Amino acid sequence: CIIIDPGASYDKISSKIKDKKIIGVLITHRHFDHIRSLSSFKNVSVFSCDNLEEREYNLGPFTFDVIYNPGHSRDSVSFYFKQENILFSGDFIFYENIGRCDLPSGDYSAMKKSIKKIKKYPPKTKIYPGHGEETTLEHEINNNNFF
Repeated sequence: CIIIDPGASYDKISSKIKDKKIIGVLITHRHFDHIRSLSSFKNVSVFSCDNLEEREYNLGPFTFDVIYNPGHSRDSVSFYFKQENILFSGDFIFYENIGRCDLPSGDYSAMKKSIKKIKKYPPKTKIYPGHGEETTLEHEINNNNFF
């Protein structure tokens, strides 16, 4: 399995994955609530803005695209799994909202460019944000005032 943004306690995460082998940890951005348990993942490769390019990756049986989407933070990326048509957006997109841009390294101008870029993806893309309920790109285009 892949872990995305290990912000919960390591015990909570390990109870969900049970005995599955962790082949990587994906980080959408390095705010504390998204990496709280990162140090508990020993001998596992960690992938973030620091060591990823904006392109397609294969990690074990998983294939995903990395999308740079600064705005909430300078290091924000999303992970798009094309075959499943799902996007893990971190704090970039929320249900009918976007991530705050007033935190250190936040930039509303960059956020507007990131929103424009994400609109090019399939409308039926299911979005799993870092907080709150899931949504779709289509729903956000039609209902999110920032779009």
